[in-house]
Amino acid sequence: MTLADVKSILLPIWTTKTETASKVRQRIEAVLDYAAVHDWCDGTRNPARWKGILNKMLPEPDKVSKRQHHAASAYTDISRIMGALRDKSHISAYCLQFTILTAARSGESRGATREEFDLDTIIWTIPGMRMKAAKPHRVPLSDAAMAILNQMQAWRMDNTPRIFPGARGGSLSDVAVNKVLHSVITDVTVHGFRSSFRDWGAEQTHFPAAALEQALAHTNPNKIEAAYQRSDLFDLRRKLM
Repeated sequence: MTLADVKSILLPIWTTKTETASKVRQRIEAVLDYAAVHDWCDGTRNPARWKGILNKMLPEPDKVSKRQHHAASAYTDISRIMGALRDKSHISAYCLQFTILTAARSGESRGATREEFDLDTIIWTIPGMRMKAAKPHRVPLSDAAMAILNQMQAWRMDNTPRIFPGARGGSLSDVAVNKVLHSVITDVTVHGFRSSFRDWGAEQTHFPAAALEQALAHTNPNKIEAAYQRSDLFDLRRKLM
């Protein structure tokens, strides 16, 4: 792949679908880096690299368009939403409840497999390959989250390791989860519940911000602080969840 190829992909969408274009660029860069390591292509210059190459011809993503935050429900409305979801006895409703209870991203819940759960320690460990920051993330499970896992165990499908399988054992789609959400409340997103969790934690608990950020698996943008903060504050997060 040449620089001309990368430009032909990114230029048509860089100013209109900036966030998507930025993610596409990152994926191309990662694929080409992987190929170079395995001697499948010339690794002397990655044409999708931002610094030193594409930043010389494309404007910074943040200067093109401001990132829009995901629409979120007020945390005071979560109890009503969860009650409505409990009235629905299908997998997508259980998956959404589990996502809210664990403050996880939708894809992390939808892709969860049985081997990721230690039911003795009551911990869900999401492997780095499925995390946005590419690092494993431990999630302490509440009684309510465990109740959902037990229900899913009763509905277990032998042809798939997934906790929340879709049709014929495949991956449950984000469309299915969004559909059940919007049958309960409109104008909010699944990802927005992470924002609701953060607001609730800040306004209704005394847990430190660092614990809340760790619960959301956020990366500390301050490199100096991140270098010294090596604990994932798991014991605190156990109490928080």
